[in-house]
Amino acid sequence: MTPMSVTDVHAHALVPSVEPLVNGNARKQREQDEQARLMGPESLRVTLRMSQDAHRALTDLDARIKAMDAASVDVQLVSPSPSQYYYWAEPSLAREIFTATNEAVAAMCARARGRLTGLGVVPLQHPGLAVEALEHAVLICGLKGIEISSFAPYGDGRIDLSHPALTPLWARAEELGALVFLHPLGCTVDGRLDRWYLYNVIGQPLEHAIALSHLVFSGALDRHPRLKILAAHGGGYLPVYLGRAEHAWRERSDARSCERPPGEYLEEIFFDSLVYTPHALRHLVDTVGADQVLLGSDYPYDMGVTDPLDRLTAAGLSPHQRDSVAGGNAARLGLIP
Repeated sequence: MTPMSVTDVHAHALVPSVEPLVNGNARKQREQDEQARLMGPESLRVTLRMSQDAHRALTDLDARIKAMDAASVDVQLVSPSPSQYYYWAEPSLAREIFTATNEAVAAMCARARGRLTGLGVVPLQHPGLAVEALEHAVLICGLKGIEISSFAPYGDGRIDLSHPALTPLWARAEELGALVFLHPLGCTVDGRLDRWYLYNVIGQPLEHAIALSHLVFSGALDRHPRLKILAAHGGGYLPVYLGRAEHAWRERSDARSCERPPGEYLEEIFFDSLVYTPHALRHLVDTVGADQVLLGSDYPYDMGVTDPLDRLTAAGLSPHQRDSVAGGNAARLGLIP
């Protein structure tokens, strides 16, 4: 592939080999029941139907390559379906899950002969084990990094990305030059998003804003300046309403744990282009810079798009900006085979 290969950095795969490890587990059922409660019955019904429709696209390599060709995409950076994070797993099962997942993604990429490259997973709920999982993904399986959610269960509460227990993970990812792809699953807003698919429509961009704010305001990115964070869904609400975060940093001492204004960190984080409208994509590029935005489709889910490259054209970006987003930035980050 040439440095200007069109590269979609937001595309998912389902890993069938993981399911026998978790089927019948009561904790899996509790997770599914909780997601159903938060989503609401109508959204759950539609989601289950669409998940069945997407199953072949998530598992069939030939169907994936055909869809890539139709979208003029040369390379996909494939990440496991977030539904397979399984952050409820105890340590021994968590090790089995990340081993099976990382190996399956690597094998799929090998079969694709240069069309796919991949990301692995780590058990955020076990920070000590997460470093081992990162090293397994990158050093053993040859993957480009890892995919994580915005939070995970931890003890009697949850672990956010600012938690000190995750410091070794960020440090090792920085040392390895590994990409950390932020893709939330679920939402911490309880009871108000259970209709009209607000669980996803509002929940996903909100979780991005929360997770990125934890990384920025906690000073984690000061301590790990070479950490490569890629946020799906254009980073959610934070880039859109950055002025409020900047104002808080200037006016309030309790919002100044980071060394610099929040906007300066957003110019160092990477974002995918999946923001749907030409205006929103232009705003994202204007806010963070064209060198920080990469092409993303969310293949093959219903909230994704089948024409990510056409949407760059519709946004009216300059030729340099378009080329950077379409593939130049992915090449610079080493995300192509």
